[in-house]
Amino acid sequence: MNVITKTVSLPDGRTISIETGKLAKQADGAVMLRMNNTMLLATVCGAKDAAPGTDFMPLQCDYKEKYSAVGRFPGGFTKREGRAGDYEILTSRLVDRALRPLFPSDYHAEVFVNITLFSADGVDMPDALAGFAASAALACTDIPFDGPISEVRVARINGEFVINPTFEQLKGADMDLMVAATEENIMMVEGEMDEVPESALLEALKVAHAAIKPMCQIQKELSKELGKDVKREYCHEVNDEDLRAQVKNDCYQKCYDITKSALEKHERFDAFEAVREEFKVAYAAAHTELTEDELAEKNALIDRYYHDVEKDAMRRCILDEGVRLDGRKTTDIRPIWCEVNPLPGPHGSAIFTRGETQSLSTTTLGTKLDEKMVDDVLDKSYMRFLLHYNFPPFSTGEARAQRGVGRREIGHGHLAWRGLKGQIPADFPYTVRVVSDILESNGSSSMATVCAGTLSLMDAGVPLKAPVSGIAMGLIKNPGEDKYAVLSDILGDEDHLGDMDFKTTGTLKGLTATQMDIKCDGLSYEILEKALAQAKAGREHILGEMMKTMDHPREDYKPHVPRIEAFNIPKEFIGAVIGPGGKIIQQMQEETGATITIEEVDGVGKVQVSAPNKDSIDAALKKIKAIVAVPEIGETYDGVVRSVMPYGCFVEIMPGKDGLLHISEIDWKRLESVEEAGIKEGDNITVKLLDIDPKTGKYKLSRRALLPKPEGYVERERRPRREDRGERRPRREGNNDQHNNQQ
Repeated sequence: MNVITKTVSLPDGRTISIETGKLAKQADGAVMLRMNNTMLLATVCGAKDAAPGTDFMPLQCDYKEKYSAVGRFPGGFTKREGRAGDYEILTSRLVDRALRPLFPSDYHAEVFVNITLFSADGVDMPDALAGFAASAALACTDIPFDGPISEVRVARINGEFVINPTFEQLKGADMDLMVAATEENIMMVEGEMDEVPESALLEALKVAHAAIKPMCQIQKELSKELGKDVKREYCHEVNDEDLRAQVKNDCYQKCYDITKSALEKHERFDAFEAVREEFKVAYAAAHTELTEDELAEKNALIDRYYHDVEKDAMRRCILDEGVRLDGRKTTDIRPIWCEVNPLPGPHGSAIFTRGETQSLSTTTLGTKLDEKMVDDVLDKSYMRFLLHYNFPPFSTGEARAQRGVGRREIGHGHLAWRGLKGQIPADFPYTVRVVSDILESNGSSSMATVCAGTLSLMDAGVPLKAPVSGIAMGLIKNPGEDKYAVLSDILGDEDHLGDMDFKTTGTLKGLTATQMDIKCDGLSYEILEKALAQAKAGREHILGEMMKTMDHPREDYKPHVPRIEAFNIPKEFIGAVIGPGGKIIQQMQEETGATITIEEVDGVGKVQVSAPNKDSIDAALKKIKAIVAVPEIGETYDGVVRSVMPYGCFVEIMPGKDGLLHISEIDWKRLESVEEAGIKEGDNITVKLLDIDPKTGKYKLSRRALLPKPEGYVERERRPRREDRGERRPRREGNNDQHNNQQ
């Protein structure tokens, strides 16, 4: 068994090891990565050849966590791991986005990358290690790959940057970034920030890249030791260079002219398609000797070559003339219009339209019962802010059925969620759900979601700390050419045909989230700095347009928004409010129509009362406060007569708190019986608390103290206690003896 182990040290002295040759040896490549007690197995299997007709890179990355890794049972009836959760999908996307651009453009064989968490102690974060493990497994294969890469998490904690922080350390961070890079270039960035300046983001990227470089070096050493530094030969594309040249000669200028004509999306698509089809017809007419099958093969080649011509024409038009597909300059933002409250039913709603990208977002306010329970392997918590992103086919004019939520939708929604979540106050009592439905799409729909989401939240009356806007930046940079162009507010085609998709969200104060994917080599920090500065100007412009529609949250909620009152009670009263088996709290909810939740947090009972109207809330609050209140001498209480005795009656002044209303305290006149005053069991009666017995804690109540004193009333003198009763007779001896005997 040829086991090879490589180790790399992090800046703080912790180590990460990668080991191959021991496990999963039938896979093309397999690596067990270990950091302390966190262990991930990454495997790679690649097909020997491409499937016929495949003209893309069929890469599949899957990240999976085993519940046994932390000694837990999965939930559900089957008690086994099921479909991937959001966290696993998001981690899979982080790996996929870093690896995919580094496969050769003409390599079309299927490649499957699987990363599995087999051990964890809840201290170190495994998602930061998944990209390193996947790339190391690829380094153990002869699959063509322009890596290696690695991924690290970089967080700023108390002004210091920490690589791969622990779960506990991350709680105190104001920056949380995941960065993937080769030894030479940054490839992928994603993360969230607490309104930090652009300079801090650049500094974080430099720190992350410095930590990644030694990880790439040990992978190169591993590949060389295994003899996998020479990659397999392949031929997944058959080319006709004469045809390629003909397509370029005949179509380039036509494509360039279309690029400069500033057509709308579908018009431009139709114009490009017409040029391609015109060439196909002319080619077929000039080559009548070709059979139908041969002509079909040539048409497939024409499609590929024509795509390259389109791409080149678009890029040259921008680089040479500064003119984009829709006629804008590189720094221009598309026209924006917004509308708030277009829908009467939701608690908040807004439309944000930028060019041909449109989001209709709604906000729903709920109670604590609406919180999302997260039950991941390493995270068991509740979410109070949810954001869901939907991308239906009609948004791009596609005629196909709408299926379930895909990985892209989860990823875009998560980015928008990151951008907005920090602006919702921590003490906001509602659970908040934002849903963004993309009605039109031509680039940067996730950033439209951030903008529409902000307006929707403000329309719902959510007191945001600051409004947030977002923008997507692009880049055109040809290899070996110094000239480049940074594009603001990119179109879908500029994303597809360009070299960068760099999304940033932020307030006027600073950045809140970012996501960057790079497709080219040699992206310098100078270009990144320019992109960030240009993005800031774009975000501020977009935010200004949004504020013209709505510049602050509603002062009050809409009438149909459930009202919530939140307050704290002493810990010792939690049981009294809930009651045995929940009897008391259930009874209060039935009687008032309100929803009541209570939990202990940091030694305090946190209560939330929600209801569709104020009367229900007030009734519930009154009942709860009555339970937790401590009776005070001199205060007046509305009580209920619980029992009637010859000497008075017992009145419940608070739930579970009864006091004696003596017959002498019912009225100023002398009463022979309680019934004479017309008091009976179940009556409501107002009384005053006169005294609390210091020994027994019994309550002395009075009704007459609340009644006007009759004129000329003279208090009846009480018969004085006899002081000359004489000495007490001694007990009988017999009784004492008997008592002592019983002892």
